[in-house]
Amino acid sequence: MWTIRDVAKRAGVSYTTVSHVLNNTRPVSEEKRVRVQAAIAEMNYVPSAPARSLKAKTTSTIGLVVPNNTNPYFAEFARGIEGSLKRRGYCVFLCNSDNNLVTQRECLRALHQNRIDGLIVASVDDDESVADDLAAVRVPVVIVDRPVAGLDADLVQIDHEAGAMLATQHLLDLGHTRIGCIAGERETVVSAIRVAGFKRAMAERGVEVLPDAIVEGNFTCPGGYAAARELFETVAPTAIFASNDMMAIGALRAAAERGLRIPADCSIIGFDDVEMSRYVYPALSTVGQAILRLGDAAANTLLERINGTVTGPARTHLIEPRLLVRESSAPWAA
Repeated sequence: MWTIRDVAKRAGVSYTTVSHVLNNTRPVSEEKRVRVQAAIAEMNYVPSAPARSLKAKTTSTIGLVVPNNTNPYFAEFARGIEGSLKRRGYCVFLCNSDNNLVTQRECLRALHQNRIDGLIVASVDDDESVADDLAAVRVPVVIVDRPVAGLDADLVQIDHEAGAMLATQHLLDLGHTRIGCIAGERETVVSAIRVAGFKRAMAERGVEVLPDAIVEGNFTCPGGYAAARELFETVAPTAIFASNDMMAIGALRAAAERGLRIPADCSIIGFDDVEMSRYVYPALSTVGQAILRLGDAAANTLLERINGTVTGPARTHLIEPRLLVRESSAPWAA
């Protein structure tokens, strides 16, 4: 790997002259500038990013930690953040915590060592240790999707309860009363809030939540598939609200295996509006989060902190959900 001294030797100038040309820190004669630029081109020299960041005290890099980058929701979310930050001259280091608190801590430590300028995190958990781990990174932090207890940081998230209510109200409006709910992991805050929205919508319409009508999945297609099979065996719902699109897609599979027609025999609605929800058959009704918009909002919020255009107490940005009715939900004909 070429060094700045190798470039200086090739150009016949001092290494400080090369540094001034690269960083535009002092005037350099046109003749020397041309020689240095020619040497850089011939050698295909690339300046050391760590060395430049030490001098500039900035790296133009942002850390992004997500719990599962194979989940289309987080993949689309990361794409939104990366696109927004790239337009502003930043690159993104993406880390996958695999829904593991220890792995998340290792990700944060590695990002801190790479001198990132800021951090966006969709945390695995809201355990008290998470707040300590994030504070130790000592850069501006934006939390997305899942609140972290005890952390003074901006939060950007969809209104989870309002979204779950929208989905449930849609099913009630279609005449369904025997409604099952597929929740995420019991310990996650997001899952608890979405289930609360489901229950609230049912209560406001005076509709009873049937015993065993809420079954836990794990925000994955297999989890939704298993939960739906259980619901079909025990509750025989005419409609299902799944707490995310991946579980709803799993439920579509379980219904097909049972010979149920969607939506004639059972309506299914999800939450997230991931891209694939539009292309499964039947196309999935869902509550949309405008995922790219969510990523853009998180990026903008972080840059405001990095640039100092916003100071003061942490803020919460709630993005309003919207109902997207497609082919998987229809009126119930008793």
